[in-house]
Amino acid sequence: MTSSFSSSSPSSPSSGSSPLSSGSSSLLAQLSSPADRLGFGAMQLPGRWAGPVVERATAVAVARRAVELGARHIDTAAFYFSATARANDILREALRPYPEGVTIATKIGPLRTATGEMYAEARPEQLRGLVEENLRQLGVDALDLVYLRVGRLKAVGGVSIGERFAALAALREEGLVRRLGVSNVSADQLAEARAIAPVAAVQNRFGVLDQADGPLVDECAGAGIAYMPFFALGGGHTSLEGENLRTVAERHGATAHQIALAWGLARSPAIIQIPGTSSLAHLEENMAAARIALDEDDMALLEPVAD
Repeated sequence: MTSSFSSSSPSSPSSGSSPLSSGSSSLLAQLSSPADRLGFGAMQLPGRWAGPVVERATAVAVARRAVELGARHIDTAAFYFSATARANDILREALRPYPEGVTIATKIGPLRTATGEMYAEARPEQLRGLVEENLRQLGVDALDLVYLRVGRLKAVGGVSIGERFAALAALREEGLVRRLGVSNVSADQLAEARAIAPVAAVQNRFGVLDQADGPLVDECAGAGIAYMPFFALGGGHTSLEGENLRTVAERHGATAHQIALAWGLARSPAIIQIPGTSSLAHLEENMAAARIALDEDDMALLEPVAD
């Protein structure tokens, strides 16, 4: 695959332009094996507002090591920042010029104050500025994949996303974006977006102990749309605890986190896992999950319990 990014100056997203790859080509066609579908999420690299500071050298080392270990899909956003660092800046320092075959996806929609509070969703006319912000921070002339993020932490069904998605699709037509995605959406919102322009990826909440979005995972698989779960490891909101999960982990001499990642890779060929961490040790543990092969008995144990 042609390298996704040029080496243009971070301050000038339009300089050093390179030919665009096909915006309609499937992400999944490039990520055929379970190992290929285990990526990396950059959200924790800047540290948390209320948590400990992540040393810059450590954050850069984690990003570089993720690619060394085989991560071919990296998830980031301009609104991933702390009081001291931004995820996009760390990725630019760690990886630019960006390796061939590595996709870097970003998302736009939520608006944050300088102190980190998410206070609103961007209007259609604000999306260009958010795309350009990501271009500048990453130091590229076109973004591989951009999600329209709907809502904040919780999904907001029953709300039209058509006007906003059409504005994002227009930026794809201009060549600023190669592929389009949607995040935190319902099946109806996905259908609304697909009626406007091709959707390459969906990013929704989904995990071994939080399987409510299973029907949409299957819909995406049938349509050739990549599905990236967020909070696949709980995200601090769902504890990865359960008797069956422990049983499967013990069978494989693995951690619950590793089984949760391996489960997603086995659950659907559409799933690309994007676990995040700012720890080199945790990164090594996460990436090792690609080598865990769950069998039918394992998968049966991890099926959700009917109400």
